[in-house]
Amino acid sequence: MNTRRLCLLLSSFLGAVQLTAAELRIGIIGTDTSHVPAFSRTFNDPTYAGHIKGARVTVAFKGGSADVESSRTRVDSFAQEIAEEYGVRIVPTIEELAREADAVMIESVDGRVHLDQAKAVFPHGKPVFIDKPIAGSLRDAIEIIRLAMEMKVPLFSSSSLRYRETLGQLKQAPLGELRGALSTGPAPLEEHHPDLYWYGVHAAEALYTVMGTGCESVVRTATGHTDVVTGTWSGGRVGILYGIRNAASPYRVTVFGTKAVIDQEPEPRGSRAYDRLAREIMRFFTTKVSPLPLEETLELFAFMEAADESKRRGGSPVTIAEVMALHSGTP
Repeated sequence: MNTRRLCLLLSSFLGAVQLTAAELRIGIIGTDTSHVPAFSRTFNDPTYAGHIKGARVTVAFKGGSADVESSRTRVDSFAQEIAEEYGVRIVPTIEELAREADAVMIESVDGRVHLDQAKAVFPHGKPVFIDKPIAGSLRDAIEIIRLAMEMKVPLFSSSSLRYRETLGQLKQAPLGELRGALSTGPAPLEEHHPDLYWYGVHAAEALYTVMGTGCESVVRTATGHTDVVTGTWSGGRVGILYGIRNAASPYRVTVFGTKAVIDQEPEPRGSRAYDRLAREIMRFFTTKVSPLPLEETLELFAFMEAADESKRRGGSPVTIAEVMALHSGTP
């Protein structure tokens, strides 16, 4: 048995019998994404360079969606991996997970199930991180956030793109007054989700990282290979999402300022954006204060829904206020 495997087994054993009051027990809902073993390694593997002390992933609920291939084909293998490699116990119900965990990560790759999963967890009052997309529709996203606020449940949702090292550097660049930004990235589609919710959400998150809130209207140009979504922000700022399919599609942001136009540098090889996101999640679980206002998360998803509505209307402008009004209310 190699040294790393021995350390992991010993750590899992000690964690199970000697978990201190200061160590958070994290429960993961949904084992159908590669984010699950990545986060489990970060919290549970003391030999990993990005290891975060003070918390462990102790339990997980598999979940899974039979009609989504990337869920159906991976849910069991990732569950087996975190159980064998990181000592995570697989439990049969969300209820059992919520009772045993101090904090919860909803990781299900299918955003459609997030509302029901949140409803099962929120009554326990534990802080909840929901991976992207926060929901499978704007209506569900509105309801999740409404319930969290009503029940006073700490809630945080973000893509790891927000915490890329070079994007942070770009935000600090001396560009003068920000006039706009262009965010590019992959945008493959999944038939059960609004177009940009599935993967375009990451480039949208990067766009909002530099632009912030204040988008008022959206226009979308869509072809078989490309989506170009142009948002007009308050004060005349313009933010553009350039989603790419079937071609090279690196994540990249360009910012336009009164003093300079600056491109995001390529992320260094070995950069660990997931680890930086995990540190933010750990801080959130500890403080119970989201590092990102829920209003920004909600507007980001309204931006993507407005893009879909613009496509349905042949590229006509659609306001954020309009889609919020159309999708508000109890699902």
